[in-house]
Amino acid sequence: MYDVAVIGAGPAGAVFAAELAAADPARKILLIDGIGDGKGKMCGGLLAPDAQKVLAKLNLTLPNSTLADPQIFAVETVDLVPRRVRHYTRHYLNMDRAAFDAWLLSRVPPSVTVVAGRCFAVTEEGGEYRLRIRRKDGVFEETAACLVGADGANSLVRRRFFQDTMLRYVALQEWYSGDVENIPHYACVFDAKTSDSCSWTIRKDGLALFGGAFRREGCRSAFAEQKSRLESHLGQPFGDPVRREGCFVASPRKWRDFIPGRPGVYLCGEAAGFISASSFEGISSAILSGKLLAESFLGGKNPREIFQRYRRKTLPLRLKLWCKIPKMHILCSPVLRSLIMRSGIQSVKRYR
Repeated sequence: MYDVAVIGAGPAGAVFAAELAAADPARKILLIDGIGDGKGKMCGGLLAPDAQKVLAKLNLTLPNSTLADPQIFAVETVDLVPRRVRHYTRHYLNMDRAAFDAWLLSRVPPSVTVVAGRCFAVTEEGGEYRLRIRRKDGVFEETAACLVGADGANSLVRRRFFQDTMLRYVALQEWYSGDVENIPHYACVFDAKTSDSCSWTIRKDGLALFGGAFRREGCRSAFAEQKSRLESHLGQPFGDPVRREGCFVASPRKWRDFIPGRPGVYLCGEAAGFISASSFEGISSAILSGKLLAESFLGGKNPREIFQRYRRKTLPLRLKLWCKIPKMHILCSPVLRSLIMRSGIQSVKRYR
C-alpha cells in the first residue's frame, strides 16, 4: 500500500517524486516509468527560456551529457503557401531528450519505488486506487491512497476520472542522416494546405529531424504531403528516415482544458493540459507543476486540502498558458501570420 502512486516518470512525475521524497523520506511513493527503451519521449529536444528559468529557480544545472550539437540562437520561420521566410532570435538549448529525462529521473531518491512498466488500468475502490501494471515479466497490481497523473497528453488518469474534451494532435517525426547541410538548424514551418498547426526541423548531433502536429484523420498523408512541399522549398530531399516516431500532443483551447485534478487524484504536466498552445512547449510547465504539487503535499495529508493548495499554486501557471491561446490563433491564421511576416516586426536580417 503506497501513499502516492505516480503514473509517468517524465519531467513532471520525476520532479514531483524527487522533491516530495527529498522533503519527506518516510512517504511511500511508487513511480511508474512507462518509457524504458532508452529512446525517450518523442520531442524536438529544445529547452526553451521558460524551462531554463524554472531549472535555475530549482538550482539545477544541466550536465554536458544532456546537450546536443549545435546550439541554436535563431529560428527560421517558413510559410510554405506564400513561400515567405523570416528569421527571429531565440535562445534555446539543443538537448538529447532521452538523456534529459534520464537525468531528472536520476535525482529521484532510493526511497522511491521506481517500476518500469505501463499502467493500463486504474480503479477507485473504497477511497483507494488500484493500478494494473504491465511489465516485461507479467501483469502486477498495486494500491495507493492517492494518485498522480503525469502521463502526458493521452493521460489514462485524465480520461478515467475527468470529463475530457481537450483537442489533441498527432505529432509525427522522422530522423535523417546523410547530407543535411541545406536543412535549417531550427525552422518553424507553417503550411495551411496540410495542417492548421505548426511543424519543425532541427539539426541534432549530425542528424536532421522533421516533425509536425496534424489532425488525427489523415495525419500520415498530411505529413507526407507537407514533407514533400518542404523538400521542394529547400531544394533538397530529406532522404530515407533512420527513425520514425509519433505521439499525441495536447492543444488546450479553453480554460476548462486546464485540469489540476480533484481531491485524491492530481494531474500535472501535459496530463493537466499544462502546455503552450502556441509553441507546444511543455517542459517548463511539467517541471513547475511537479514542484508545486510536491509543495502542496508537504502542507498536510488531507486530500482536499492538498488539492486546494495545488489549485491555488497553479493559478498563475494556468493564467499564463490561457494567454497563449490567442497567440496560437494568431500564428495559425494564414491571414494574420502573413501580415506579421510581411511586416518584418522583430525579425533579423541575416548577413550574406
